[in-house]
Amino acid sequence: MQTMLYYAGLALVRVLQALPLRVVARLGRACGEVCYWLDARHRKVALANLTACFGNELSDAQLRALVRENFRRIGENFACVPKTACMRWDKLSRHVEVVGGEKLAPPGMPPRRVVVAIGHFGNFELYARFAELAPDYKCATTYRALRQPGLAKLLQQLRSSSGCLFFERRTQGNELRAFMRRSDVILGLIADQHAGRSGLRVPFFGRECSTSPAPAIFALKYNCPLFTAVCYRIGLAMWRLEVGDEIPVRQNGKPRALDAIMRDVNRAFEAAAQRDLANWFWVHNRWKSPGRARSFALARAAQLVEQPASH
Repeated sequence: MQTMLYYAGLALVRVLQALPLRVVARLGRACGEVCYWLDARHRKVALANLTACFGNELSDAQLRALVRENFRRIGENFACVPKTACMRWDKLSRHVEVVGGEKLAPPGMPPRRVVVAIGHFGNFELYARFAELAPDYKCATTYRALRQPGLAKLLQQLRSSSGCLFFERRTQGNELRAFMRRSDVILGLIADQHAGRSGLRVPFFGRECSTSPAPAIFALKYNCPLFTAVCYRIGLAMWRLEVGDEIPVRQNGKPRALDAIMRDVNRAFEAAAQRDLANWFWVHNRWKSPGRARSFALARAAQLVEQPASH
């Protein structure tokens, strides 16, 4: 079964890679439209999320239109991933603008360790292509493997051409820690999904939600500057990768609280989402019930920060 899934997925990938990027984007938007009508569960999640955040500002018709466009955008981005993954940067750069890259890799300065909080904005797989713009650095990120081994294998094959390293967050913690001993690292960490019991309770659009403290932990543990980066859709098959201002992780020489650091990250993500409401992944249930998340997360996070880093 997994072999069949792999080859079926590979066949679809090959078809998409053979088509012009804008054609792929249009096909993806059409598939997103179909999913909008068929996938009632995620349609309701997206509508509930947007209503809770903007129900006092937008009409019901506007909210429904936003959800519909959000599905189209998700379809467009997902369809474009196989195509953009195989494109050489000299061709892909016609579709991708990078703003603020010098904040991560300052020209004329020796390489350093940097942590970047990233989220599910636009074609978020494009974050990995920053590796091609920073040849003196080694870029890396973490991921959670798909439950279907065949599809997980195919996705990693697509990602391998980016030059970015991918560490499975549940099984490759030791490898990631060894990687962070380098002095030329740009580490991107997803921080906009529900983090379960391992997350901190931090506001996002005025409501507390479980937020991964990983960007703050890694920045403190390895003495790194922390930034945010967002992928904006600026047109059909056109994107802008923007690096935000540095988020301070220390104040007066002392570590800031993890909650305070991640509040700043969430504020940056809020501002990014408000610039283009259809650009974020509203179909994800970001505001699940807290359970025992806060007490568990604070204890675990404090333990990780206090552990000495290997240099």
